[in-house]
Amino acid sequence: MLVPNRRAFLGLATNAIAVATIGTVGARLISVANAMPLNPEPGRATRPSVVPAQWGPPPGPGWGGPGWGAPRPRPGWRVPPRRRRWVCWWQRGRRRCGWRWC
Repeated sequence: MLVPNRRAFLGLATNAIAVATIGTVGARLISVANAMPLNPEPGRATRPSVVPAQWGPPPGPGWGGPGWGAPRPRPGWRVPPRRRRWVCWWQRGRRRCGWRWC
């Protein structure tokens, strides 16, 4: 005779929670997919489905223009020079010391 034990009950509960979670996520994704506007005939489109206004302004001249280019550096700030420093570290059970770039 099969007697239910704690391991069987926990497995059943875990599977039930997983099924409920997957079902909830699936229902949510289906509702989101139904809300998306899709062209029923994508081959016969008269205008492009992605317009430039969806992707922001065009980049300006150079890298730091008014578009989404690289940000301008802060005034008075520059990259510090690379230096070497004496450090010690553990390698294969021994302490090793030497110069490291920082």
